[in-house]
Amino acid sequence: MSVKLSDLIAYIDQRLEPNQFKDYCPNGLQVEGRSDVCKVISGVTASQALIDRAVDEKADVLLVHHGFFWKGENSCITGIKKRRIKALLDNDISLLAYHLPLDAHPEIGNNAQLAKLLDIEGFGALELGNPRSIGNTGELPEAMSAEVLADHIEKVLEREPLLIKGGDHPIKKIGWCTGGAQGYIEKAIEQGLDAFISGEVSEPTFHSAIENGIHYFAAGHHATERYGAMALGEELALKFGLQHQFIDIDNPV
Repeated sequence: MSVKLSDLIAYIDQRLEPNQFKDYCPNGLQVEGRSDVCKVISGVTASQALIDRAVDEKADVLLVHHGFFWKGENSCITGIKKRRIKALLDNDISLLAYHLPLDAHPEIGNNAQLAKLLDIEGFGALELGNPRSIGNTGELPEAMSAEVLADHIEKVLEREPLLIKGGDHPIKKIGWCTGGAQGYIEKAIEQGLDAFISGEVSEPTFHSAIENGIHYFAAGHHATERYGAMALGEELALKFGLQHQFIDIDNPV
């Protein structure tokens, strides 16, 4: 089966509501390919390696979380950007990228999918008063030590997290935000949470965790954001009868 590219985009836009977000990049169609879509390849980042795999798999659409044209970067189509875009255009493959809208969606978003994998219950807002909060809060089914939660994260994500212990207290109330959201630890502190999970970590994060008595887990930017694009791709396959394959290009960051 196939679907028109325009119909596919209209469905995703209705699902994710990208126009409701102030983002660092354009969300939606970034590179236009053929008008009929039969096969979707999803992945985290539109790297050359992922594009090459999409070409090999004869994809019509490459669906990612991290696309092109980021705020503040050089807008000239040179170097790796030229090579990536040329590969897409030469093979008539469309690039669809959704950043913050795919983080925040309460069902198929990166944060929602990570919570499901880690058995976190509830889905509160880390950004109080924001109905489309990028980060979230919830509770573990039962209180556990920081070391036990670190082991659980490692088993689920197949990547050892960096644990910064903010004391000896058990963890029940928890906040999380996938990717490069280490600065959101301050919002977790404001809500009096026991722990916070994100993808990346910065030098000040260590001191914030220690001095404020909150456990911090840096579980990997890539590792925590593998699941939104995958879930969206699977949904599109079911909705439109398309072929879908998630391809994980390993990234230790």
